[in-house]
Amino acid sequence: MIERLRYDAPVMIRRLMLAATALVALAAPRLEGQAPAANSTLSAVPGIKVGHHTLSTGTTGCTVVVVEGEGAVGGVSQRGGAPGTRETDLLDPSNMVDKVNAVVLSGGSAFGLEAATGAVRWLEEQKMGWDVRVARVPIVPAAILFDLPLGENARTRPTADCGYRAASTASKAVVPEGTVGAGAGATVGKGGGPGRSMKGGLGSYSITLPNGLSVGAIVAVNAVGDIIDPDTGKVVAGIRNPDGSFADARILLRTGQTGPRARAVENTTIGLVATNATLTKAQATRMALMADDGLARAIFPAHTQGDGDTVFSLATGQYDGPVDISQIGALAADVMARAIVRAATEATGLPNIPAVRDLRK
Repeated sequence: MIERLRYDAPVMIRRLMLAATALVALAAPRLEGQAPAANSTLSAVPGIKVGHHTLSTGTTGCTVVVVEGEGAVGGVSQRGGAPGTRETDLLDPSNMVDKVNAVVLSGGSAFGLEAATGAVRWLEEQKMGWDVRVARVPIVPAAILFDLPLGENARTRPTADCGYRAASTASKAVVPEGTVGAGAGATVGKGGGPGRSMKGGLGSYSITLPNGLSVGAIVAVNAVGDIIDPDTGKVVAGIRNPDGSFADARILLRTGQTGPRARAVENTTIGLVATNATLTKAQATRMALMADDGLARAIFPAHTQGDGDTVFSLATGQYDGPVDISQIGALAADVMARAIVRAATEATGLPNIPAVRDLRK
């Protein structure tokens, strides 16, 4: 037995070094003051561009994910109890349309679905969409979150113009994160009642394997519960005690100290995962379903009756290597969880709604 351990030791050491290198690469963008060596956001996935438009109030906006070329195969997982969505039925594998041109994530509750109309208009101008001979019809699924109580959002919401501007500015640049686009009015930790919540936001994360396979995520986090770092199990943002410490929604629920609950539809986390792999609609749906596990890892509680939690998926088909949908789905859940954490850590606070960075001061 001792001889076998001696023989395997170099192999074990090499494996540990490779594992450590991979962990450092995953964690690098999360280190404060250290810029990532390359783009580690959703736009790093080949074929994907991202654009934001934040309204002048700074408390709401929309985010548009644009697919280059003829579009991407899409899927969706919708597990929240209070969704606000558009064009999700066509993503069902049993339905005909097999390509998506863009996906819109927006604030403004149901009013914000209008942002998708603007994205459609811009795509039509670019002659992008489903070819029906007499025209090209852009396929643009969308989902919204509820941010109406902030500022003047009840009267000033994302419109078609917001979606048009976000689509027209979509690029391959590193995706801006935090209090921007669909995450501008997002908050978290609302299950503890008034005055105990924190600023949520928009986060993005991606990974590219040595073989060229890319998987990335973008998410606007507007959760009733806490944001949990899946690597440590610690609360990153959420319900605050009067002294500013975290109450921890897990403890509150287990001990019956939930306090006033957030009202229905005032929550919702909406996001998207993308890969450059070539997938069928059924596989893209599986990718979305597995990516949805990232919400459960990083948000507590998730998928509640008052949430509209929705995760879209896109497969651009620019990677021609072998497809293992279980591997892709597992990576999608991982990058989604990390994007959720970044949505909180990259946010900037609003009056009476502090962000994580405010607590660090």
